[in-house]
Amino acid sequence: RRTYAGVMFAFFLQAGWNRGVLDRFTPDTFQGWSVFCSFPSTSERSFIMSEEVKNEFTFENPEYRQTYWHTCSHVMAQAVKRLWPEVKLAIGPSIDEGWYYDMDAPFAFTPEHLEQIEAEMRKICKEKLKLERFELPREEALKFMEEKAEPYKVELINDLPEDAHISFYKQGEFTDLCAGPHLDSTGRIKGNALKLTACNAAYWRGDSNRETLQRIYGIAFPKKDELDAYLQRSEEAK
Repeated sequence: RRTYAGVMFAFFLQAGWNRGVLDRFTPDTFQGWSVFCSFPSTSERSFIMSEEVKNEFTFENPEYRQTYWHTCSHVMAQAVKRLWPEVKLAIGPSIDEGWYYDMDAPFAFTPEHLEQIEAEMRKICKEKLKLERFELPREEALKFMEEKAEPYKVELINDLPEDAHISFYKQGEFTDLCAGPHLDSTGRIKGNALKLTACNAAYWRGDSNRETLQRIYGIAFPKKDELDAYLQRSEEAK
């Protein structure tokens, strides 16, 4: 029986899973996917997973799938910042199929740039960087992002309610403003099963009077054959 430690109870609450699922876990060991998300004032626990609920930790579960893709967006942003530190980050959510990240770059991303980003993403996946969540008070959060010269993040923080918990996720040298949740490690992502699919123009916050950003889209799966099948279906649908 394989044992996985470091599963956070708060992850299930954040993902919105029902009480019936939670009642089927008991403190002991966790068989299957280990999904980690750290939240304040929450201690680490381990769980045993029955065969009945194993699908909760596969791509069949939309919450897990969205979490996987959300972490992919952070890996992509980290790759871009490694390659071109001058690029400014806006927002990078998961969507119905994959994810995107809006960025402000002093050049136009080309297919060759996307290939470079993919290669760097694969390196980050192999590094198995732990994702760690932390919070900062508003003034410290603003200072943190101002020092990183991330004006879009500063604007987002300023627009948060006064009582908002301002959280960040850190992986290696990269930190992003984010509510989460995320996988516990970049190593959970299969580097040979991800693909950046497009780059389009996008107005900041959907306002045509604001900055024009570049939106990079991506898709990823746990297995390469699943990615290949998806790309083939997309090509046939054109």
